[in-house]
Amino acid sequence: MSASTQPTRYHPLLATLHWLLALMIILGLVMGGFVLAETPNSDPGKLFALRMHMSMGGLILLLMLVRLIVRARTKKPPHVETGNSLLDRAGVWMHWTLYAVVILMAGSGIGISVLAGLPPIVFGGSGDPLPPDFWAYPPRYAHAVLANILMALIVLHIAAFAWHQWVKKDSLFRRMWFGDRQS
Repeated sequence: MSASTQPTRYHPLLATLHWLLALMIILGLVMGGFVLAETPNSDPGKLFALRMHMSMGGLILLLMLVRLIVRARTKKPPHVETGNSLLDRAGVWMHWTLYAVVILMAGSGIGISVLAGLPPIVFGGSGDPLPPDFWAYPPRYAHAVLANILMALIVLHIAAFAWHQWVKKDSLFRRMWFGDRQS
């Protein structure tokens, strides 16, 4: 690839991180919203679920930061042009907003964890019981709001993909898939 050419696909590491993070984020949202939220803190099984959720949240944060670094250091395809400058800008902002919300979501989870004293309970086997209610910690409210925002952004992201793929038929999907970056 010459210095002046722009690739038609994202770097393979970015594609890998995109799909891995997509899966992990969806699993984290399902785990948080349907398992953890419905399991009382007095249930002994909640400790294992929290350990998985907190571990995945930390890994999501780490991989998202790696993704941002790789994104900044690799050549990227040009921004998509739809013929509508407002939609073009919205697409760029949508991606940055997704990054920000995921990072803030992890930050609010860390806030809950620290304030509730969870690391020694969940990972250290201290034997202490979980706090009776995580809603007693202000970051829990942010975590819930951010989860809803993140779910809405994911739905919009998938809707934009569908519009590009089946209405506009511009093969946008291939940019975030694997293969020759110049084809």
